[in-house]
Amino acid sequence: MVIKHLELFAGIGGFRQAIETLCRDFNMKFENIGFSEIDSYATKTYKANFETENEVEMGDIVSFVQDRTNVQRLKDFDLLTGGFPCQSFSMMGKQKGFNDMRGNVFFQILEIIKIKKPKYILLENVKNITTHNKGETLKIIIQSLKDAGYPYVYYDVFNTKEFALAQTRNRVYIFASRKKLADNFKFDSYSIIHSFSKIREISTVVKHNTTYDVLDKNVNRKYYLSELIKPTILADGSKNFKSKSKIDQLIARPLTATMAKMHRACQDNYFSDDFIACDNKEEYSKKEFSKDELIKKEIRRLTPKEAFLLQGFDEKFFVKAREIGVSDSQLYKQAGNAVSVNTVYAILYYLIVEIGILED
Repeated sequence: MVIKHLELFAGIGGFRQAIETLCRDFNMKFENIGFSEIDSYATKTYKANFETENEVEMGDIVSFVQDRTNVQRLKDFDLLTGGFPCQSFSMMGKQKGFNDMRGNVFFQILEIIKIKKPKYILLENVKNITTHNKGETLKIIIQSLKDAGYPYVYYDVFNTKEFALAQTRNRVYIFASRKKLADNFKFDSYSIIHSFSKIREISTVVKHNTTYDVLDKNVNRKYYLSELIKPTILADGSKNFKSKSKIDQLIARPLTATMAKMHRACQDNYFSDDFIACDNKEEYSKKEFSKDELIKKEIRRLTPKEAFLLQGFDEKFFVKAREIGVSDSQLYKQAGNAVSVNTVYAILYYLIVEIGILED
């Protein structure tokens, strides 16, 4: 079996990393026929980690699709994946949805699948897309996929922490098929968590139980908070935004594309040297410290490498990006924008290996 794949809105290649790992683990062949990514820095990281010489580098998908002959010239493929831009649907944005051009890039996907007709589609977006515009946005997406020739559409919310990564990250995955699957087919987090549990130990994905498993003991001082910024980072919000700031979380908060800006500790992840050095992390994490006590601690942010690990990219992947000169700021952005590799791996293991959707 050869899995032929097109990755849209590729970022640094989270879907591809999952598929390539899956194929190595279960002795399957893989061919990536092309990828789209508008961010030049993410593209540098992608090309540093994957062999792309004979693939179509689509760049800006809007410009690429404007000329239909570009799409027609693509090789045929079985599976289209993509984490299409989520800013338009995110709780943190203005929630303009399809009125926002970033939301409209979804329709470029439709143009491609109408012409190339891959068997299956797997898309990712923020959890908030299920409730955006009182559910109308998701209805439009599902109906649009059906109208494009994919009458069987499924979706559910998946949390990264259920797939051997120490990060709480709820994301919607949408799976669409041209053909009817078995009557008892299910696409839900419960089934896929159970499926992944059976191969968790033999899989070669990055695995960790808590943040402590990814934290380096010694890092550059530039990652430590200055005495000046500590009060802001540890504050429980501001006049218009209130939320309790906590550090030393055993399971990280969702990584964000803007974490380089260092939000408060209720939004981003910070760790004290005391936590990193202690013997019993579970007991330590239960302790409550006053703000005065916390400010006296040596506290640092995640390093870019740790952020990559929390998304399921291994150290080798990170090092290749670092070696070609990608800055910390861009690396943080890339990690925050990425799909969690393990979640995609678990979904595709379930679909391809356990259910066997590509066997015919």
